[in-house]
Amino acid sequence: MPHTPAEKKRVLTRVRRIRGQLDALEQALEKGADCGPVLQQVAAIRGAINGLMAGVLESHLREEFVECAGDRDAASGSIENVVSLVRSYLR
Repeated sequence: MPHTPAEKKRVLTRVRRIRGQLDALEQALEKGADCGPVLQQVAAIRGAINGLMAGVLESHLREEFVECAGDRDAASGSIENVVSLVRSYLR
């Protein structure tokens, strides 16, 4: 989770942008838009969500490994946690 004010602001801005994309998709579906543009919007939303996930994951990794820098056992446990986390999101 982003902890600095700048990171938090950046993540919230992304979430709001994604919300706008979802609202536009909902309107397109309500109006009966053609499949092509709807699929493009879905793909754009998926890309935005993946970007958001990557940013939050990066922040988590940086924070986690800074805390474990001097402790080999803690670092090993953190690596296992991160691998599990990444696997769960790649399903």
